[in-house]
Amino acid sequence: MAETKDPDELRALATAIIDENRFMTLATADADGVPWASPVWYASSEYREFFWVSSPQAQHSRNLQVRPRVSIVIFDSHRTGGWNALYMSAMAEELANPDDGIEIFSRGSEAQGFGPWTRDQVVAPARHRLYRATASEYFVLDPHDERIPVSLTS
Repeated sequence: MAETKDPDELRALATAIIDENRFMTLATADADGVPWASPVWYASSEYREFFWVSSPQAQHSRNLQVRPRVSIVIFDSHRTGGWNALYMSAMAEELANPDDGIEIFSRGSEAQGFGPWTRDQVVAPARHRLYRATASEYFVLDPHDERIPVSLTS
């Protein structure tokens, strides 16, 4: 896609990147501020909430307990040109009540051929927990690495 700052085109690009990809890079930091980046498979809801499952012992899961503010990048390696990644700022959490998102995550999992997920698979003593990041800011980078804000609301 050629360089554009048209809000409708940027919105279309951002939603296509979210819809056409399945892994996002989740950037967290521990209590000392040491960064950690993790690829996680996600399912999204209304381009604002991003759900994934992880072990509560994973580094990124432990980091979220002390620093819930995260950055997310969804990179589309199939696109050519400069408009191939969407960057987000978000707050993330382990869902105390997985009923709030397990249906969304399961629906996305089934659509990708991975099978359904149930509440019992994400509560103790199960190995995984359900997490959610709620995005507050979206942007792409122009050819000079300048942030261009993207609005995903009409």
